[in-house]
Amino acid sequence: MGLFSFFKKKPEDYFTIAEDEQIVNAIRAAEKETSGEVRVYIESKNPYVNPLDRAGEIFFSLKMNQTEKRNGVLLYIAMKHHEVALFADEGIYEAVGAAWWHQAVNDMLAEFKDQHIADGIEHCVQRVGQLLREKFPYDAGTDKNELPDEIVFGK
Repeated sequence: MGLFSFFKKKPEDYFTIAEDEQIVNAIRAAEKETSGEVRVYIESKNPYVNPLDRAGEIFFSLKMNQTEKRNGVLLYIAMKHHEVALFADEGIYEAVGAAWWHQAVNDMLAEFKDQHIADGIEHCVQRVGQLLREKFPYDAGTDKNELPDEIVFGK
């Protein structure tokens, strides 16, 4: 049995309504006390070899590089190819370095192996949110939600 083998082919079938809400609520909570932005992008297959390259392409196509403080983070998942990547803009990536991002992905993958996909995504988003709160705290006078909070489903 593959890591994601129980998922159906249509994106809307990847998560139950409750799981979808769980992930969106995690994104909203993660962004509540930071100027940072978190997005989750899910597609069936990665058309490229390297998932980080694909995540980068999506990051820029979603205009996540246009946040004021360069502190957007994209969680990318290719369900059928069993690939994940975290792609962070330069402002937040440089604040902690590569090891932090690798550990966040590894922790999420550990939950995926136990078939806790939505929980793994939620916990990863929470972890990213905590980091963003530490490095880019919320300023009520200037901060705004620059990007949508919904999960983006690709092909």
